[in-house]
Amino acid sequence: MAKFDSKTFNPQAFGAYVKRIPNVTKTELAKSGAVGTNEQARAALSNQTGSLYARIPYFGRIGGGTSQNNDGSTDIVSSNTTTYEQGFVTASRMDGWTERSFSKNITAGVDFMDNVAAQVADYKMEVKQAMLLAILSGVFGMKTTGTDVAAKAAKEFIDKHTYDITGKAGDDALVGAATLNQAIQKACGDNKNIFKLAIMHSEIATRLENMKLLKYLTQTDGEGIQRDLAIATWNGRLVLIDDNMPTEDVATSGDVAAYTAYTTYILGSGAIILDDIGDSVPYEMSRDPKTNGGQDTLYVRDRYICGVDGISFEKPASITASASNTDLSTGTNWNIINDGSKAIPHKAIAIAKIVSKG
Repeated sequence: MAKFDSKTFNPQAFGAYVKRIPNVTKTELAKSGAVGTNEQARAALSNQTGSLYARIPYFGRIGGGTSQNNDGSTDIVSSNTTTYEQGFVTASRMDGWTERSFSKNITAGVDFMDNVAAQVADYKMEVKQAMLLAILSGVFGMKTTGTDVAAKAAKEFIDKHTYDITGKAGDDALVGAATLNQAIQKACGDNKNIFKLAIMHSEIATRLENMKLLKYLTQTDGEGIQRDLAIATWNGRLVLIDDNMPTEDVATSGDVAAYTAYTTYILGSGAIILDDIGDSVPYEMSRDPKTNGGQDTLYVRDRYICGVDGISFEKPASITASASNTDLSTGTNWNIINDGSKAIPHKAIAIAKIVSKG
């Protein structure tokens, strides 16, 4: 059995231990209910034969709700449903860490497994966070020029699902009491209740707190004492606060002073697919007894299914083994699901964003 700094290393036990370690890193997007799975994609891609890409059937809905009048003498006109396809891609990640006399010099008496697993668990969440933000960047960067169905659908989605108030004057460029409701109504109209949570920078959350627009959830303990939890809601949507949310420093232009543009994402349950399907050898140890008087290397490998509910990943020929974060953030790799003649309604996609000055 492999050794780690003269200690027995069991990769299965180590993997299970990593999953049990509490994660304190601010990686709220990766931990939120916005991240879901697709069982058909998982079945197609979870084997270890090198599967990279899968197209899964996406069933269309029946007619548009206009029923035919039955006057006793008119034939019924029937229609059929459309079947679409949705593309999912796998992204594999790997890392390694080498330490000299790792357990003595680094843990300083702290339990070996606890120390190493805690660091790996936090690191994995940071990796997933970066992948999720890359996916969202790609979705809002889809190709919108041209007359084809995909470009028209992408333009409609981005126009409707982006609520940019940075061009407004004064406090109107900042989030306020009506901002969230206006953003989700613009995105999905009467289907706005599909949105379940908002993920924002602490600058945005602080402003909402100061305006008393965030409502913190409470818990009553066994003695009947009610305490606030560190979980808030905004207009009934769960709020996650994370300073990894995108910001952009905009330079002075004419009469407009320089400002920072903050992006707040609003998502529905399972809106993003980032499903950890595991690598054939997720954890591995290597002992080098010669270099630096002896050192140990921990290798970590992960494999994820990447996708978006309602949006298809269209794999370019350049992706041959694994999708990089650059691939995931490239807008031309994503399309609103369509059959070549029509696309699914943008109102069915539970992703939107608010861009504000604060």
